[in-house]
Amino acid sequence: MLFPTLSFGLFFLIVFAGVWSFRSNDWRKLLLLVASWVFYGAWDWRFVPLLIVSAVINWGTAALIARSEDSRRRKALLIGGVAVNLAMLGFFKYFDFFAEQAGGLLALSGIAQNPALMQVILPVGISFFTFQGISYVVDVSKGRVPPARLLDILLLMSFFPHLVAGPIVRAADLVPQFQQVPRINRGMVSMGLLLIVWGLFKKAVIASEIATQFVDPVFTAPQLHSSLDLILAAYGYAVQIYCDFSAYSDMAIGIAALLGYRFPRNFDRPYRAESLQEFWRRWHISLSRWLRDYLYIDALGGNKGGRFRVYRNLMITMLLGGLWHGASWTFVIWGGLHGAALVVERAWSRARLTKGVVLPRWARIALTFHVVVLGWIFFRAASFGDALAYLGGIVAPAQDGLTTVTPLVLLLIAFGLAIHALSWDAMTRAAQRIRALPAPLVAAGLAMLMLVVDAMRYEGVAPFIYFRF
Repeated sequence: MLFPTLSFGLFFLIVFAGVWSFRSNDWRKLLLLVASWVFYGAWDWRFVPLLIVSAVINWGTAALIARSEDSRRRKALLIGGVAVNLAMLGFFKYFDFFAEQAGGLLALSGIAQNPALMQVILPVGISFFTFQGISYVVDVSKGRVPPARLLDILLLMSFFPHLVAGPIVRAADLVPQFQQVPRINRGMVSMGLLLIVWGLFKKAVIASEIATQFVDPVFTAPQLHSSLDLILAAYGYAVQIYCDFSAYSDMAIGIAALLGYRFPRNFDRPYRAESLQEFWRRWHISLSRWLRDYLYIDALGGNKGGRFRVYRNLMITMLLGGLWHGASWTFVIWGGLHGAALVVERAWSRARLTKGVVLPRWARIALTFHVVVLGWIFFRAASFGDALAYLGGIVAPAQDGLTTVTPLVLLLIAFGLAIHALSWDAMTRAAQRIRALPAPLVAAGLAMLMLVVDAMRYEGVAPFIYFRF
């Protein structure tokens, strides 16, 4: 069930009416929980039990940790809880990948071996709700949050606005909201509706048009296109993935707001970052903070130790962050590229402090953006060979390569980049202005905008890119 569809619109209207008709908070949460399972089951009912089992295991592990006064037992429970989460994620997402790699290594050793591939179906959103479960268990073990009721943890991990593609909302942010009776006001309604319409525009118009009319054909057959097409398609994919993923986050935040809950911001104009470190503070913020807090700091030690240990921790974090996105070497290389760039930035920062060399701001932004775009080529390519062929086509294009980019695509790419010139609170200020208008006028205006977006969008709605992760 996709957000920008009529079926989801009808589903949400029923849920919205039901939620605000209950006075009991527990009944409200039960309705949201069942609705979330219906939402997830619309994709494949077979995996709803997996979602429930995952939540129950994390709730039970955290409860046992909280009751235990033995530090060794607490640590063993923590390790066991994290291991179970990673085992579920590893089986569904990486079993076939690692089986293929093992088969390849055996073949290189002269041992003929056909890997036992199971063609495991990847449950939508498993990367997100698994990380959410891990963070809850770790936070309880470290005393950051108290253990919560089973109902709250079930809803935390199943809540449909963020279930399949984030943001990764932590227990400390959402469980206290579940424990209180939600309230809604004109400000939340204005912001929620504005984010939904804005997200719908970014997804259905910008991302879909750029993808179907330009990026997908160029990446599918780069040998048929000119160097200009290949360069512009790389820029186009940078805009596409930003508009696609940030659109989902915006709509998720807006939908949650209409139900009375607040999600943290997940994007903050990432392409105006002046460094890779700043980029990751602006891009997929909930994942970046998760990797920083639970992997880089808690598991690896963060900045403790010498600079080479810091560099190692950065590389491990980004390599695993790349692997989190998918079972493919292209994602590992993408993560490794970002890790290496972060290491170079750290080393450069140390040298700059001693030598006083500072690049102008525009140069830092341009350099960071093009490192990110280079990484997106590996992220988008179907294989490492395809990525190399794509880069080769930029350097040495085919003599009969076509230039197929259209003025509309160029305009959408430029618009997608120009969005980053908006101020960080542009949506908040726009919502405040809408809030002051009469409700009938707001409803009519938003309905008109949705009709305009529907008229402009490409036929059909493709799944969000991050549904694959």
